[in-house]
Amino acid sequence: MQRFSIIKGDIVKAKTDAIVNAANTSLLGGGGVDGAIHRSAGAELLEECKALGGCKTGEAKITKGYKLKASYVIHTPGPIWRGGKWGEDQLLENCYKNALSLAKENGVKTIAFPSISTGVYRFPVERAAKVAVRTICEFLQKDSFFKQVVMVCFDEETKEAYLYAMEEYKRAMK
Repeated sequence: MQRFSIIKGDIVKAKTDAIVNAANTSLLGGGGVDGAIHRSAGAELLEECKALGGCKTGEAKITKGYKLKASYVIHTPGPIWRGGKWGEDQLLENCYKNALSLAKENGVKTIAFPSISTGVYRFPVERAAKVAVRTICEFLQKDSFFKQVVMVCFDEETKEAYLYAMEEYKRAMK
């Protein structure tokens, strides 16, 4: 998967056409990645988000990037972990699929994702990594539109979980 990379870094500094925001359903900012993106993008992002009327878990909406290096922010509220019996895996998969579809619709060729739902929403990182890697890889196999998809992990532990999920996925595809 040459068009998919996994790195440790700060998503607000990503030099991609779009970055994905692990948003809450209000889209009005919060903690973690969401708060960092809103702070870095500036007040204009909040104003545009207010006009969007929120977003359901697993769906995605797009805004301008304002003061970010990225031209766009794709907001997708991830699922809150409730033990895995409430459709969390499917909702998380929908976050990645809908963000990629929306990016393509808007001509975004390069996109950076955070590890959605693994912070305050407490989705287990190893499980989230498997869902994310599988979903992104399957999307890229079916569609040659994207030049680059980057998973930007906040810390080394998260990066290792995603690298392991990638190796597992590659083994399963052989």
